[in-house]
Amino acid sequence: MNRLRLYLRLTRLGAVLLLGLALAGATSLLQRLRRRDLMGLRQRLSRWYLRHLSRALPFDVEVLGELPREPMLWVSNHVSWTDIPLLGQLLPLSFLSKAEVRDWPLAGWLAVQAGTLFIRRGSGDSNLLARQLHRHLTANRHLLIFPEGTTTDGQQVRTFHGRLLTSAIEAYVPVQPVAIRYLREGAADPIAPFIGDDDLLSHLLRLFAAERATVQIQLLAPIASLGLERNALARQAQRAVQVALFGAMEEPERAAA
Repeated sequence: MNRLRLYLRLTRLGAVLLLGLALAGATSLLQRLRRRDLMGLRQRLSRWYLRHLSRALPFDVEVLGELPREPMLWVSNHVSWTDIPLLGQLLPLSFLSKAEVRDWPLAGWLAVQAGTLFIRRGSGDSNLLARQLHRHLTANRHLLIFPEGTTTDGQQVRTFHGRLLTSAIEAYVPVQPVAIRYLREGAADPIAPFIGDDDLLSHLLRLFAAERATVQIQLLAPIASLGLERNALARQAQRAVQVALFGAMEEPERAAA
């Protein structure tokens, strides 16, 4: 039964990935023909596609809170690669992702076509990245980042890096904190986290062979960025996510610059 379930789920996922290839290819061709920025269209198509991809994942999704009515910088804790489709289905979003994702087979190409921005740690391109983030936000587009800079097992919130929130302050854009939690039989899901030396294929097979799990997405109260110093804003957002996931705890670590 488990093998049949895995086969059926992977077949459905394969069909969705083929749809993504066709959609991304058509969008890429259209942009070359029109020779202008189609980011708004790409965001809307990405949301439509990520909704289909999310339905192919073995999760039951619960969304708590209200979707923002104005463009914001979304900041979320980060547990797995599945965070991206699950959050991206909610609104037309652009993402900031680690540079390694660009090299993933198929998924990396789809991410590029969706308008994902990539960051390579230690590359010295922080000024270029800051300009890209600022350009997205001032164009009235939602942008989502994972300010921890890595994934966790879902049972902690790591330090939010303040430098990634500078763009919100400079663009006078509020921050939308998001808390995402994976649950299996009422406890923290040990299968969903994509951490350490995990590779995408192995993780995918484990995830799809298991029973369905639950994902809770909490959209927390937006934080006005105007007048705040970046590390103070990062600490406030980190604290909101931490409290949503684990209740009131000790003060979070100081945000990294």
